[in-house]
Amino acid sequence: MNDLLECAGLARSSYYYAMAHPKQPTRPELWEKVAEVFSRTPNGCGHRQIAMCLRAEDGVAIAEKTVLKIMSEMGIRCGIRKETDYHRYSSYRGLVGKTFENLIGRDFKADAPWQKMGTDVTEFKQAWGKAYFAPVYDFGSKEIVAWSTSMSPNMAQQFDVLDQLVARMPDGAHPVLHSDMGWQYQNAGWVDRLADAGIAQSMSRKGNCIDNGATEQVFGHIKDEFFRGRRWPSFEEFKRDLDAYVIHWNTRRRQVKLKGLTPEEFRNQSLAA
Repeated sequence: MNDLLECAGLARSSYYYAMAHPKQPTRPELWEKVAEVFSRTPNGCGHRQIAMCLRAEDGVAIAEKTVLKIMSEMGIRCGIRKETDYHRYSSYRGLVGKTFENLIGRDFKADAPWQKMGTDVTEFKQAWGKAYFAPVYDFGSKEIVAWSTSMSPNMAQQFDVLDQLVARMPDGAHPVLHSDMGWQYQNAGWVDRLADAGIAQSMSRKGNCIDNGATEQVFGHIKDEFFRGRRWPSFEEFKRDLDAYVIHWNTRRRQVKLKGLTPEEFRNQSLAA
């Protein structure tokens, strides 16, 4: 033992103190709740999300670093996002219809719901083929207010999304809807229906995905938390699970920029005020 302590450069007293005072788990009374929050999405979530849920749902006073320590002791971690081939799908086909100025200008901040929104289409590959997800994302409430999942990125999908959006839009709302220059958003039917609903259209510049960064960020979270490493036997089962995840996003997934509220909670508070 003396030789081992000498090699380790450790004092004998330090060794026996450590033996007499074994390390205790951090906040063990919270471990079950931490595991439950982590398991709400197939690929887990980060320590900030867990900390917000502990505070909002159980009234726990806890620092984010403490949650990170608990997760480390439990052996759970959220994967770090890496560059992938998620961005291969592109709906740009040149100037095939009407285009619009970039009204957003990368200023995605909104103080309330139904002021600024974004839309886009992303692709999911599976053994049975491809699925295309088209949401409308509210920059103010962080809510996915309308969405459609289809095996074809066609105008039927876009009109389905638009029907949902218009049906949910409060009286007196006149939001800006931002998109890229995809052919769907240049389509005369899409342009006319937005104008009739009082929705101002805004478009990214060609080849500037950062111009639509807020919506692209949503796609990144969905593919990290819901999609990565998973396989579904059919399109119908994939769509069912993706719908459930979007509902989770809106009603249970808390947002740092909303001060720990869910999108639904923030929207209800904003509209009540």
